[in-house]
Amino acid sequence: MTAPAPGTRSRAAKVPRYYFSLRSPYSWLAHRELLDRYPDVAAAVEWRPFFEPDATSERLLTEAGGSFPYTPMSRAKHLYVLQDVRRLVKERGLSMTWPVDRAPVWEVPHLAYLVARDAGPGYGARFVAAAYRTRWEEGRDICDPAVVAGIGAELGLDPEALAGAAGDPELRRRGVLALRDVCDDGVFGVPFFAHGRSRYWGLDRLAGFAAHLRAAEPPARTLPGPVPVAVGDGARATDDGHAGGCG
Repeated sequence: MTAPAPGTRSRAAKVPRYYFSLRSPYSWLAHRELLDRYPDVAAAVEWRPFFEPDATSERLLTEAGGSFPYTPMSRAKHLYVLQDVRRLVKERGLSMTWPVDRAPVWEVPHLAYLVARDAGPGYGARFVAAAYRTRWEEGRDICDPAVVAGIGAELGLDPEALAGAAGDPELRRRGVLALRDVCDDGVFGVPFFAHGRSRYWGLDRLAGFAAHLRAAEPPARTLPGPVPVAVGDGARATDDGHAGGCG
């Protein structure tokens, strides 16, 4: 589905949404399964980018009244994720090359996605697939504008427009609106799937989300109420998050 402009709220229509990040290995794996196993779901959802803002985007987001949901990752969890992703890749018969991120600017690929999406039906999805392949199968740096330009040329799009997306003030503005959507929808990690107030986080929740949509179940209208002593609450709580998504 072609998504509306970032920042355009679709909750009133309860259109299902798919938040993806080109940075996340779990988002890459979920993307492959979404297309391979649930193509009807992939066609029905709005595709929305999730990316860590650089200093400029973070300042603009703060000025717009938002804040990005940063979650520090312990060294132990980082090492577990490395092991877990390798295990998941092997189980699926895939191959990957772990990329090395050196001072990444995630606006470079994610704002380029907006340029590709604007080019016409199908181009956004093709860009996402090419970017995932470039990063997770070839191990290349998709925060390098030259690499993004190469993806643009491969897709028959304007390489300079994609490579320079992060420097375009209007695309920066739209990127901040996309981050506001992340805040407003309560997204805290990827992959993240939402339908109204029904939310599914992580690779292992994709099947449940797909079943929910295919059964035409109505979305939740409200979130659960607070629990006096909720699991994971408190300043000294441990990390209760599962590794099927990146926070």
